[in-house]
Amino acid sequence: MLTRMLSPLQKPLKGELKVPGDKSISHRAVMFGAIAEGTTTVSGFLEGQDCLSTIACFKKLGITIERKNDEVKIEGKGFNGLQEPTEILDVGNSGTTTRLMMGILASSPFHSVVIGDESIARRPMDRVTNPLREMGAHIDGRENGRLTPISVRGGKTHAIDYISPVASAQVKSSILLAGLQSEGTTSVTEPHISRDHTERMLESFGVSLTREGTKVSLEGGQSLKGTHIQVPADISSAAFFLAAAAITPGSDVLLKDVGINPTRTGIIDVLLEMGADLSVENERSFNQEPVADLRIKHSNLKGIEIGGEIIPRLIDEIPIIALLATQAEGKMVIKDAEELKVKETNRIDAVVEQLQKIGASIEGTDDGMVIHGKSTLHGAEVDSLGDHRIGMTLAVASCIANGEIRLKREEAIAVSYPSFFEDLALLQN
Repeated sequence: MLTRMLSPLQKPLKGELKVPGDKSISHRAVMFGAIAEGTTTVSGFLEGQDCLSTIACFKKLGITIERKNDEVKIEGKGFNGLQEPTEILDVGNSGTTTRLMMGILASSPFHSVVIGDESIARRPMDRVTNPLREMGAHIDGRENGRLTPISVRGGKTHAIDYISPVASAQVKSSILLAGLQSEGTTSVTEPHISRDHTERMLESFGVSLTREGTKVSLEGGQSLKGTHIQVPADISSAAFFLAAAAITPGSDVLLKDVGINPTRTGIIDVLLEMGADLSVENERSFNQEPVADLRIKHSNLKGIEIGGEIIPRLIDEIPIIALLATQAEGKMVIKDAEELKVKETNRIDAVVEQLQKIGASIEGTDDGMVIHGKSTLHGAEVDSLGDHRIGMTLAVASCIANGEIRLKREEAIAVSYPSFFEDLALLQN
């Protein structure tokens, strides 16, 4: 367990930066490339621990994968080319790897065992194991398949029309991936539209699917064809620098090539509603993913209320939004965010506990939190609790805190952003 001392520089953030590749897209590029026929190349791949866990798992499934920095080459073998692993598939800290891979394993005619770290062992997997069982997969594990380790004996599966109780891209993607190898039409209907990276990328690999409102459907028996994937910069990683510049006086930052998929841009909508000086420039696309440059300057912010269908579009950004709210005038209310309880940590409890340590006026609720601004933050010993987004939120707080912040378990940040501290220092010089 490492502790990093973050001195109260209180310097403006200035300059240009390209944050690492999108984590969600990087995961999918490797998985889809593995089950595609032919070679897939990936540029801008995120070299974080979660995505490296995906590569490691698919190598154990018999796929040849070469990586040189953020360039990856996958020799796809089609669904039928996957091999029964001789080792346990260790997903590390990656919930995306766990849930999406189980959708692929459910329709693969062999046995495999999936395991992860202590955080994964606490996260609920029945949200995917239950529908996959409905499709015919034989799945077992702790608490009847709710928790890892999980055993999957795949084989012939059939299509289902699934009504999901949660808006979750991981649930949707897992079922659709199983549906590709199932007889009939598989569909998933969500209460709100979740991230649609799977749908966009499947189309890039040659799969046909239909969208109708919050329902996505595809026919089984389709094959994927190897292609090239250019991964945009991750908006969830960019969010920390958007927030840092918005709350640090004198700041002016340009973030390059950021993915602005409309299912992910809740953070932009919230910043604009709070009064941030934010502009979206040079809009274009990588594959089927929209991309732009984001310019952000310091400005005076005001508290707002967020909830409902915007929550799935910013669920990973709520920790940093809570920090933003500590520097906004008035009260900020975040609701309908129960999904935060089943992330790497219970992020409602984690955000409230850690921000209180540095002087924030914040309280948790059953489905979110209430933050009263504007607060003067001070130094203290804080803890990422092994959650990369909590760690980065607390590191950003050091930009404006009066006193040194001592961040325990700072190594958790490497899950999604190995060069985070170097990039933060680059903008502060």
